[in-house]
Amino acid sequence: MTENLDPALPNDADPLSASPRIFENSVLDKLSRVHWTVPLVVYLPVVALLGFVSLRAYSLPLVLALAALGYVLWTLTEYLGHRFLFHYELPGTIGARIHYLVHGVHHVHPNDPLRLVMPVLLSAPIMLIAHGVARLLFGMPLGYPVLMGFVVGYIGYDMVHYHVHHRTPRTRLGIALRRAHMLHHFRDPTRGFGVSAPYWDDVFGTAFARTRDVVGGEGP
Repeated sequence: MTENLDPALPNDADPLSASPRIFENSVLDKLSRVHWTVPLVVYLPVVALLGFVSLRAYSLPLVLALAALGYVLWTLTEYLGHRFLFHYELPGTIGARIHYLVHGVHHVHPNDPLRLVMPVLLSAPIMLIAHGVARLLFGMPLGYPVLMGFVVGYIGYDMVHYHVHHRTPRTRLGIALRRAHMLHHFRDPTRGFGVSAPYWDDVFGTAFARTRDVVGGEGP
């Protein structure tokens, strides 16, 4: 299942960076690969629109406060989704296949540059669900700034996820984020679920111990 089946993509000398074909259908397989800039192109205009309609209805301090709430809600969604959805393994061959498609391929080939941010076909339903929840809990237009913060949090998650795999961090925060995520990949996949917001691991007891060692791109 980890073999590169795509003749257009030569087998990489580094298996961690390989980009295997995961669907026989060429269209589906192409849609499973996403350049890291796609979330910016698709969702920054959404953020701008939500910010515009929010500021027409409410003052800037209230908009910022509600957006902060939306951001926190995203980070909790990120943690819970990664821990309980992405890492849940259904029984049987079909279950293993679903797990591989949803998240397993990323753990087998964690440096595949085209499978580090969510395809729009996966992120769009999440945003639609978030819109429905915001409408139900807050009503509109009060839910717009909350949703704006949620989308900003999602964009931040995708950008952090890409960059901890493909950029050398130069700040203490960047080093800490990269360390935790590399430990999740290469030492213990049952810990370190908060990619952009590792504080939820502290809250729920799944954080790695704090040490001075810095994990490189190939694990500890």
